[in-house]
Amino acid sequence: VSGKERVHIFIRGVTFHPCHLQVRELVLDNCKSDDGKIEGLTDEFVNLEFLSLINVGLISVSNLPKLPKLKKLELSDNRISGCLDMLAEKLPNLTHLNLSGNKLKDISTLEPLKKLECLKSLDLFNCEVTNLNDYRESVFKLLPQLTYLDGYDREDREAPDSDAEVDGVDEEEDDEDSEVESVLAKQKRLFSEGEDEEDEEDEDGEEEEFDDEEDEDEDEDVEGEEDEDEVSGEEEEFGHDGEVDEDEDDEDEDEDEEEEESGKGEKRKRETDDEGEDD
Repeated sequence: VSGKERVHIFIRGVTFHPCHLQVRELVLDNCKSDDGKIEGLTDEFVNLEFLSLINVGLISVSNLPKLPKLKKLELSDNRISGCLDMLAEKLPNLTHLNLSGNKLKDISTLEPLKKLECLKSLDLFNCEVTNLNDYRESVFKLLPQLTYLDGYDREDREAPDSDAEVDGVDEEEDDEDSEVESVLAKQKRLFSEGEDEEDEEDEDGEEEEFDDEEDEDEDEDVEGEEDEDEVSGEEEEFGHDGEVDEDEDDEDEDEDEEEEESGKGEKRKRETDDEGEDD
């Protein structure tokens, strides 16, 4: 795959336009250069912060585009032997430079790197210059801005795995990741609170429905009791009326008996009177 094709493939994955402005990292490893140039790699990538050009056949850095925000450049396993002057002009904010596996032989070839004031880490593994006597002391003396050389500081302390102190790209990515995580956590918390509120509302609704049902049951019980009281009252009243009627019937029977006896007495008296007259 050519460099231009690789760049176009990479850009197609970018969501917004213009595409070049959105690209912060670009990996073009193993793309073959043409006369020291990578086709498709231009200064339109103004926001590019990380660029990897491992094993692309570069013999010089003079044809690299101007990338003012680039912080980390991977150039290992190429054929670069010098002419590093253009790096400071085109990549003024570079903090991490990997030249491992190139053809750098003398300390003097590194002198142009003095102009890279932000440079904190330099890797020269498998370069002939590393075989020189007092190599590390000489490089640190030549480039006082350096913190790490080949992964170790002046006191032979190993650089952090994350390269947080020298890799501005990683630091910014970590900050962005933290911001994203914070936003997601906030959204999750708000979503959870919303669910809790909905659950509370449902519970309150269920409690209100339960209370309404209880009130309805109580009303039905009260109405039932009132109906029973009315029925009982009617029965009592009916029972009382029956007793009164029975008493009245007894009195009527007594009066009838008295009238019959009185009638019989009068009849007997009349018969006696008639007998006297006949005599």
